[in-house]
Amino acid sequence: MPRITSIGEILFDVYNGYRTIGGAPFNFIYHIIKLTGKGNFISRIGNDVYGNEILNFFNSINIPAQYLQRDNEHPTGRAFANLDKNKIPDWVIEKNCAYDFIEMNKDNEEVIRNTECLYFGTLAQRSPVSRNTIRSLFNQSIKYFCDLNIRQQFFTKEIIELALNTSDVLKLNEDELILLNNLFLNIKYELISSAVQLKNSYNIELLCVTCGEKGSYLFRGEGVDYYKPLVDKPLDTVGAGDAYAAILCLGFINDWDLKKINKTANDFAGRIVMISGALPENDKLYNEFKNNF
Repeated sequence: MPRITSIGEILFDVYNGYRTIGGAPFNFIYHIIKLTGKGNFISRIGNDVYGNEILNFFNSINIPAQYLQRDNEHPTGRAFANLDKNKIPDWVIEKNCAYDFIEMNKDNEEVIRNTECLYFGTLAQRSPVSRNTIRSLFNQSIKYFCDLNIRQQFFTKEIIELALNTSDVLKLNEDELILLNNLFLNIKYELISSAVQLKNSYNIELLCVTCGEKGSYLFRGEGVDYYKPLVDKPLDTVGAGDAYAAILCLGFINDWDLKKINKTANDFAGRIVMISGALPENDKLYNEFKNNF
């Protein structure tokens, strides 16, 4: 199984009355490690109570923490969730957090030398320090997986365009596709035609457009696949996209056909929305899906 590395934010998702460890890059690599037994994560946490809690969590479940930097000046990140009637969160994300200051160092260079696919997004690129660190890992002879994950105002056209030019695999939701259609394509929006033009314009090998409960589309070469899952009364949609991304990445690396990738990714994400929070409390779900890899 190829080695996958994720870089970006780790933070606490704070709800009314409780908090959970989250951040798309962390949720993604957590699933990867649980499903395959391998994976690296590069991020930064504060030298504070929240940072200690994250380290204790890593140690308790044997997830590698050697690339988790400590920051004496900036706090561990937090994002405050307000769930609507459909259990979809509206996030308020704190600024100037430790993950905004991920440093480039010899450890990062070492891990990339042993990486075959790098996952990245846009939120951790909102600050120059982390943005420059992430970009320093581009242009290597590896695959690049971008889960766009645009949050609020934390993006620029330039950040997105470089991500598009870098990505071998691009995952985005329909709202993000509409935004990219307006920013870069200048054509009348239509999901399939806009997605195909985006894929072709930026030489993206595999493009995914998720549409929430309406399903998802995959585009590779001339092929297109659509799959709509059957999920009855989801408990919590937080982390569903990250779960889908993990299977999407593994399916891509293992050269699955589009139908298998799309169905398995939706099935896995569909199980995640039936639990509270982004991560299962035990390994039962992972044990059900491990045989695929």
